[in-house]
Amino acid sequence: MSWLLEPLSHAFMVKALLVSALVGGVCGLLSCYMTLKGWALMGDAVSHAVMPGVVVAYALGLPFSLGAFVFGVGSVAAIGFVKQKSRIKEDTVIGLVFTGFFALGLVLVSKVRSNIDLTHILFGNVLGISSSDIQQTLLISALVITLLLVFRRDLLLFCFDPTHARSIGINTGLLHYMLLSVLSLTAVAGLQTVGVILVVAMLVTPGATAYLLTDRFDRMTLLAIASSVLSSLLGVYLSYWTDSSTAGCIVLAQTALFLLAFLFAPRYGILQGHQPQP
Repeated sequence: MSWLLEPLSHAFMVKALLVSALVGGVCGLLSCYMTLKGWALMGDAVSHAVMPGVVVAYALGLPFSLGAFVFGVGSVAAIGFVKQKSRIKEDTVIGLVFTGFFALGLVLVSKVRSNIDLTHILFGNVLGISSSDIQQTLLISALVITLLLVFRRDLLLFCFDPTHARSIGINTGLLHYMLLSVLSLTAVAGLQTVGVILVVAMLVTPGATAYLLTDRFDRMTLLAIASSVLSSLLGVYLSYWTDSSTAGCIVLAQTALFLLAFLFAPRYGILQGHQPQP
């Protein structure tokens, strides 16, 4: 009991647990759509591309979430433009754009005079999160959850079969950019918890874990949220007792849950003898 209760005696730990659970739940919900759509690389690109936006926002005295969102959407627009105007494949374009944006962020951090700690951008700082950052995270999370729930059916069909969605009159272009905008917002929320480098794990791993456990999307959503929240809470506790990186512990907990599902999932676990169809 002391292992569970002692961290709760510190106000910063209570904040860290609540924020991590909230961000974990949001990332878990979005990760289901990311898994079905096959957008792991896109999540990687957006999460790294927001870094220069954070630096510019701090330098101009603006909310970091605003700058991060603008650069996140800008990276998506750049990927789409280069893909349409050249013969380069999408995965190559994504690699080019996100490394370019990330490098720009590193240069800005080294040149712009500010109190920005590069470590906090790269790996998060949930143990030292401020009240204003908590308010921003709450607002972003509420907006993301609302959009995903309101457009749930359309997004589900768009991820499964965009051609059929387009044929029955659904505006797939709008859904495409809305999902990318939601991805950018979620990456901004994840900055406070795990930073730009590891936020892609929170956007991919919960959905991948749930995908091994069920064939039904509703159940997949619940399992992804539950696994993400659980790993976020467990990661914060582990970081407290081991005095190690909070972001690293959260992602390691998520990876451990994925490995358990990979090995022991009732239908798709490799130890159950089931071989998925190609």
